[in-house]
Amino acid sequence: MKILVTGAAGFIGAFTSKKLVELGHEVIGVDNINTYYDVALKHGRLEWLNKLDGFQFIELELADRDGVAALFKEHKFDRVIHLAAQAGVRYSIENPHAYVDSNVVAFVNMLEGCRHNDVEHFVYASSSSVYGLNTELPYATGDRVDHPVSLYAATKKSNELMAHTYSHLYRLPTTGLRFFTVYGPWGRPDMAYFSFTKAILEGRTIDIYNHGKMQRDFTYIDDIVEGVVRISQKIPQPVSGWTPESNDSSRSSAPYKIYNIGNHDSVELGTFVETIEKALGKTADKRYLDMQPGDVLATYANVDDLMGDVDFAPNTSLSDGIERFVEWYREFYNV
Repeated sequence: MKILVTGAAGFIGAFTSKKLVELGHEVIGVDNINTYYDVALKHGRLEWLNKLDGFQFIELELADRDGVAALFKEHKFDRVIHLAAQAGVRYSIENPHAYVDSNVVAFVNMLEGCRHNDVEHFVYASSSSVYGLNTELPYATGDRVDHPVSLYAATKKSNELMAHTYSHLYRLPTTGLRFFTVYGPWGRPDMAYFSFTKAILEGRTIDIYNHGKMQRDFTYIDDIVEGVVRISQKIPQPVSGWTPESNDSSRSSAPYKIYNIGNHDSVELGTFVETIEKALGKTADKRYLDMQPGDVLATYANVDDLMGDVDFAPNTSLSDGIERFVEWYREFYNV
């Protein structure tokens, strides 16, 4: 199949593209190479992607309506995996317009491209952040997600709503993936595991928010990619007899579905730091601070429907995943 992967120079996009090429698909990877974090990492990922037969890279700003329309018209994709987005909860508080351009305007352009070019399945990245003020754990895809606490989360919720609209109006099959705290080699420098590792090795103090009393469902990159690829092959079907009163907002009478992809294991921040310290063989100098605006206390994924529909659930332990990350970090940065 011919598959479009957006955000192909990004963390999840690069590994998803690589996996799809290895499975024999033709992949067109698109990215705008923005400067939200060190572009050397993005170029580094593209360096190994561009060596793969079956992968082609195109630099494009997805908020460019005409550019996206031309891309779809030229390539006639079978399926689309939309992973490009402006990431980061805290950054969204300071730079709201960047999130509207990347996560709302670009998303509509992608939906329109799919609608007008007979794309079989539109898969897109949502986020565990949509659960917002929800307190019942683990988070289930059927839960209501009406109270986001950051603009980033609100844009991801808007993606799910717009996708449902296109599934309903145009019968475009759409599947949203709520990723839970993705980590691993070649990851994003703004993520805690990356910045903590860097600071500890440099002998700098790390800031631990809410005095370490926060929990996250850390999910290794290989598990995320496996979930994305399997789900891309499962086109959602309308659920006969479904109504909004069915209390399952992850499904619909339209060809629409939402999945969690998480390790279904919530780890306290203190344990997370200890795991990094053990992998580095070095103790961190810690500064404990109050909780930051836009943060949530805990994330924890219920992945029952993922298991039921594609026979997969993430299972990489945090200790194994962090060890692999630290090994890569030391090699990449020569430290």
